[in-house]
Amino acid sequence: MSEPAAGGPRWQSPHSVPPPGPPGRKRRGRGCLWGCAGALAAVLVIVVAVLVIAGEDGDEATTPAPSGTTSPRTPQAKTQEPRSERADLISFQLDDRSAAGITDIWVVWTIRNSTSEKSDYAWDWEAVDADGTRLENGTELETDVLPGQTARGDSFTTLNSTKGIHLNITGFNRTVSY
Repeated sequence: MSEPAAGGPRWQSPHSVPPPGPPGRKRRGRGCLWGCAGALAAVLVIVVAVLVIAGEDGDEATTPAPSGTTSPRTPQAKTQEPRSERADLISFQLDDRSAAGITDIWVVWTIRNSTSEKSDYAWDWEAVDADGTRLENGTELETDVLPGQTARGDSFTTLNSTKGIHLNITGFNRTVSY
């Protein structure tokens, strides 16, 4: 075998394939574009969630739940401030459905949307005894309530009795439903 020429290839086989050249510049596909768009969408979702939480109306004080009975309105009631979103919760009370010695206690509610927009409602509640001891708490949701519509719902509890138990609303929020 003869020596390769200066600067020439070291292989001399007629059946060999020359080595590949330097790698060329590859164009990026659209994967980066979709990845950046997804990251931007995630940031927007987080910002909207923070704004919704920060924008609550501060109705966090513990208030007694409305009873199922209504009282006649007096002329003074008509001159009070406009109804708050909390007033849309018409009733929220315990319902004892126990039978044959089996305890079966539920919370039941009625919501009437008094706004001109389809709305979602969420509220936190607690059940306390006469001593003020919290026996149970929970969160209820009612979604897609149309303007003027009345929605009713119920939720199972683990309470053993309704005697001496009072329901308090600890937080209430109405949002526009899309």
